[in-house]
Amino acid sequence: MAKTAVIALGGNALTRAGQPGTHDEMLANAAAMAAAVNEVIEAGWRVVIVHGNGPQVGNLALQQEATTMVPAQPLALLNAMTQGQLGSVIACAIDLLRGPGTAAALITHITVDPADPAFRSPSKPIGPFFERGEAERLAASRGWVVKPDSGRGYRRVVASPEPTGVIEIDALRALVSAGHLVIAAGGGGIPVAGAGTRDAIVDAVIDKDRAAGLIARLLGAQALLLVTAVDRVMLDYGTPEQCELSTITAAEAARYLDDGQFPPGSMGPKVESALRFLADGGELAVVTSPGLLAATLAGGGQRSGTRIERSPSQTGRGLTSR
Repeated sequence: MAKTAVIALGGNALTRAGQPGTHDEMLANAAAMAAAVNEVIEAGWRVVIVHGNGPQVGNLALQQEATTMVPAQPLALLNAMTQGQLGSVIACAIDLLRGPGTAAALITHITVDPADPAFRSPSKPIGPFFERGEAERLAASRGWVVKPDSGRGYRRVVASPEPTGVIEIDALRALVSAGHLVIAAGGGGIPVAGAGTRDAIVDAVIDKDRAAGLIARLLGAQALLLVTAVDRVMLDYGTPEQCELSTITAAEAARYLDDGQFPPGSMGPKVESALRFLADGGELAVVTSPGLLAATLAGGGQRSGTRIERSPSQTGRGLTSR
């Protein structure tokens, strides 16, 4: 029986740094991503893709600020718009390789706990930068929380709560069982408060790696593949002692996380998602660049990414370079 891998892709995999995000650019980027995913499918895996949407939802937020001719929509619905947009782009790229109807994009609502501490301290920046006066005006008129960001001005910040459930999980299981590649929980999913209603949408951003980890656990997937811009996770990043990690155990990854090796705004959420997935029965978590997905999943070697295993193995263990 085929094993299942959940792959988490960043929104910048479809709109790369320095690109404005045209349709042609996204199609070209999706084609490159689809080729990497296809290698995983060819190796015998069933695949679910969870994608980010940072650049795309940021563009929609800019469009909303540029006109008063149409009413502004809540952040949760901007997320829904990008789920449709990017789901279509990714599905087209997959179908070009594997045939029409292979991929199915599923609009996905993710439940969150209204009592999550993240709602008391919003920290996730979204949308455009504003001058301080405009930011304060918008905060007063719209009930936003705004904070300075990167020395470039002020931005709206929202909560990033922990995902607790997937409303469409039965539909997702059915599509995977039917042999479809499923694109789900785009942008981390549309956040809704409570246990099971789609109408209680919340202005928040769910981390897409955490959403991917949740889906992987609910599906009973064997592998969680977290795609990033680098080939391998590093220790002591940016110092003379910097070194790459090839294959490590969950216990080793947890120790490095506790030691502060993986910052919250960088590798932290990826490693946390990997550890929770493995603790709940997953076999393998991978953190690597798109081109090394299949090789790393197959068992490592000199040209592979970082494998985090629930149990120790002898494949490409430990530190690889300094």
